[in-house]
Parts: sequence; structure tokens; C-alpha cells
Amino acid sequence: MAKDHRRSRFIPFRKADIIDMCIRDAGLTGDEVKEFRQFTRILEALFHFEFQRRLETLKNSYAPFNPNADTRLLTEVSEKDRKLLQQQLVDEMTAVLNAANFERITDEDLAQALAEESLFKIRLEVDFDDFEDVIFFRRGESVRQEILRQIGGLRNKTFSFTNYDRVAVYVKFKDADYFEDSRRKNLPFVPGSTIIKLFHNVPKADLEMLFPNSTVRMKTVDKFIIGVPAAVSGIVLLVTKLGASLILIASVISFWLGFGNEEVRLSQKHLIALGAVLGTLGGFLFRQINKFKSRKIKFMKALSENLYFKNLDNNIGVFYHLIDAAEEEEFKEAVLAYYFLLTAEGAQNQNEIDDRIEKWFEHHWNCNLNFEFDDALKKLERLELVSRDGLKLRVLPLAEAKRRLDFIWDNYFAFNAN
Repeated sequence: MAKDHRRSRFIPFRKADIIDMCIRDAGLTGDEVKEFRQFTRILEALFHFEFQRRLETLKNSYAPFNPNADTRLLTEVSEKDRKLLQQQLVDEMTAVLNAANFERITDEDLAQALAEESLFKIRLEVDFDDFEDVIFFRRGESVRQEILRQIGGLRNKTFSFTNYDRVAVYVKFKDADYFEDSRRKNLPFVPGSTIIKLFHNVPKADLEMLFPNSTVRMKTVDKFIIGVPAAVSGIVLLVTKLGASLILIASVISFWLGFGNEEVRLSQKHLIALGAVLGTLGGFLFRQINKFKSRKIKFMKALSENLYFKNLDNNIGVFYHLIDAAEEEEFKEAVLAYYFLLTAEGAQNQNEIDDRIEKWFEHHWNCNLNFEFDDALKKLERLELVSRDGLKLRVLPLAEAKRRLDFIWDNYFAFNAN
């Protein structure tokens, strides 16, 4: 079960639902409802066109670094241009994530997450020296509760943890020279590559599993589980089966080194017994090594299964997810700001409208939202749908607003001089 952890900028409703929610608010007359739907249709088209251009910017910036590309570059990209494109990619991706109402995970947040115990009881290690740049963003933070089964299922313990609904990851590895200098081979990644990933339902304590170079390590309790039985079994083996043979071997070595005066002769019977003992010892060591490997494989399987079901998209595919999310958020914010200014009784300032929208979500839709009216107002001002009279704000009526948006749409391309 999940509950709100803190107010989020993210509006957890589809844009079609936001339109219906505004209409159900009963602030519009019958004729205005039809005009309002027409207004939202052309506004949606405008945002879609604008974000399509931003998508192409992301794709063009990422082209030289895309490890999954099935097309060829027309010309070789110089090192200087690669750095410029890399910075453009980071800047544009950060802007799109912000438009999609993602929050950046700070270095402090990441360090805190890495210090917490994994929910999957897996110990992971991440070598941060491998990275030239690391950026984490998250959206939708909540506190969830899960039941942890202990002592073979005989005892259940309920615990709470912070969960992120969406996590976007940007990682730039250092160039090949760094890994050659450190003499590291058989790397699971390509040096110098840029990896972009999108995940969902990620516990904060398990952020380290999202790093592409994370490696599984044995926890102290796992070493104890394997080591103690192995030590006990080894002692029993030495006492019951290997004791006499080890004494015989020690006597032979002692004589050869000159520490003993009495020569020890090994008969065929002794050699056969000694071979059996060594075989037993070898089998024991082999079983212990296999136990260690099996437990590590179990952890790696748990890690890969969780990543498989939490992964939403990779590399260039992430751009389509983020652009769609950003387009939805920008549209919803603009529609809500316009509707509440349109239905306000007289001109109101932005604090009054902001407070009204947040209370509307809380009282009517059970949603604790941090609506950023400043950002929504900038969209309306850019489209020239709102005017100011001091601190008071007014929007164009629906008919004029539709004409204004239609004018913008008609003038995106002005190739016909006539």
C-alpha cells in the first residue's frame, strides 16, 4: 500500500481526464464546453508540434553516442563537436525532465540511498571512478509498506520504505585510455559510451542496482552462512577421515627434512588410502566452492529479474517516453491555469489561483499536489493568452483564445509569400 510522502509537481491524471475534470467542475456553460474542447484540441496540437522538434534535437545530439544505432553517420564527428553535442544532450535532456516534472536526485540523496540496506538483501558495489558524468532523476515519491518473511516464513515483519515511481538515469563512461591504464579487461560496457535508462517502481535503497557497472558482493551474513558450516564440516573431516593420513604425511615430510631419525616407509596400502583421502579433501573443497558460487548466482539472478521487470526503456527509446511525459505535463498545467483564470470571479493574482487549484485537487480529487502556477503562467504568456493589470491576471475569452492559437498554428510555416 502506498501513501503520499510529500507534495509533488507531477499531476497524476491523463490529459484527457484533466479536460473532463475541468468540464465536470461546472464552471462552463453548455456552449462554452464545446468551445473549451476545441481550445484544448488546438492547444494539444501546438504542444505536440513543439515537443516533436525537441525530440529531434535529443536524437541528433545523441546520434554519435547511440550504442544501438542502425544508421550510419554522414561524416566523422570531431572530438570538439562530440563534447558540444554531449553538453547539448545533457542540457536538453535535463530541460525535458524538468518539463516532465522530474526531480533531480542530488549527490547527497544518492549517497544516503547507497548507505541504506537493499530491500532485496543484495550487497552491490559501484565503482564511481568509471564514470565521467552521472545524472539521476526521479518522479513520484511515496512511502510503501511490504511484508518481509523471516525464519523460513515462520515470522512476518512489516517495514516501510521510500519508493520512486519513475527513475531516469544518464551515465557517461570514461574513455578507453582510463580502463587501459588500470589494466581492466572483459568490461561489461563499452568505454566512452553514454547509457540512458528509464525505470519504474524503484525503492530508494536500491538505486545502486541501476548503475550499469554494479557488481554483486557477499554480505557478512552470507559469508557466515557458508563459512561456519564449511569450517565445522572441515574439522569433522580432519578428525574422522584425514587425521591418520595427515600424521603419516607429516612423518614422511619430517624425515625428508631431517627432523626425524626413523625412516617412514609407504606401502601400496598407504598410497591407496592417501589417494582416497586426497580425493575426499578435493571433493569437500569443490562442494564448498560450488556453494559460494551458487549463492552468488542466486543473488545475480534476483538482481537481473528485478531489473528486467523495472526497466521501461533504454537509450534513444527513453527520449520518446520523456518527450511524451513532458508534453503531457506542459499541456495539463496550461489547461488548468487557463480554466481557473477563465472561471475566476474577476481578475485574480497568481497566488490566489495557485491556492485555488491546489485546494481543488485536494478536496475534489484526493490529490495533494504542488501546482507550479508560475511555470503554467509562462506558457500562457508565451502564447499571449493572458494579460496583466498590476498583480491581477485575465485570460482571453474562449473564442479569442482559439483564434490566437489558430494564428500561431498557421504561422509556424510561412513559405507562401503571397
